[in-house]
Amino acid sequence: MKILFKWFLSAFALMSLSYIDAGITINGFESAMIATLVIGFLNLFVRPVLVVLTLPVTLISLGLFLFVINAFLFWMASALLEGFQVQSFAHAMLGSLIYSFLGLVIDSALERLFSAQSQESP
Repeated sequence: MKILFKWFLSAFALMSLSYIDAGITINGFESAMIATLVIGFLNLFVRPVLVVLTLPVTLISLGLFLFVINAFLFWMASALLEGFQVQSFAHAMLGSLIYSFLGLVIDSALERLFSAQSQESP
């Protein structure tokens, strides 16, 4: 149940990005749901490979290159989907930063919600 809430709220966060940044467009909530799923799969399967391949650059930049990897995956998701478009890498960078921050807020809120529910039930 928690994963469905996270998916729904993450899609809502992605939809809100189109209002925050004009360089990001989403055609509807269904496109946001699919884009959220694709971003999640890219983070699950492609991100670890990119992190290992770019480890020297990441170490030299003291981890800041991970922001570039996140933006690249965000941009890659928009290239794979028709209903989710990012105009440039700069918009992908801003969008991935905001989307990551909103993801942290969502994770924190859901953790508090579900831990409070588990403490109430016997």
